Amino acid sequence: MTIGQVAHLYAQPVDVTIEDKPKFEQINLINQLDEEDRTVVFKIIDTMLTKKKFKGFFQQNAAAL
Repeated sequence: MTIGQVAHLYAQPVDVTIEDKPKFEQINLINQLDEEDRTVVFKIIDTMLTKKKFKGFFQQNAAAL
């Protein structure tokens, strides 16, 4: 075992924040999740996008009334 391997054994995990990363890196990080977690992330995004579209739809149609 090398010193590098020993040092790596004691390395502490660090928090991962994808918000400030480039878009391609954000996608790569999401793709590293297991399938179940990735599905949850995509369902959350789908829900938020649907909510945004409905909000825009209602605002546009309310203005027409």
